[in-house]
Amino acid sequence: MIDFTKSLGAELAPLNIMVNCVAPGWVDTEMCTEVFAQPGFREKIEAGIPLKRIPPPEDIAGPILFLVSDMARHIVGEVINVNGGSVMCG
Repeated sequence: MIDFTKSLGAELAPLNIMVNCVAPGWVDTEMCTEVFAQPGFREKIEAGIPLKRIPPPEDIAGPILFLVSDMARHIVGEVINVNGGSVMCG
């Protein structure tokens, strides 16, 4: 997905189409309810996140809103990691 984002970003930027990507980590949604119900699992995940918490969906929505705003008009081909620091790369 990262390479696809960068390739499309380069290809579509001349058409003023900005292609970017948000890469979330764990998010506290209904989709995770079953796995977080396992004893100790949620705590284990939280311990591996530098911010020590699993975010609600709203924490992922903020960067997406930024990317679709005019404030991001010069950002293209980027991957924004929204994971509380659990994957620090590049």
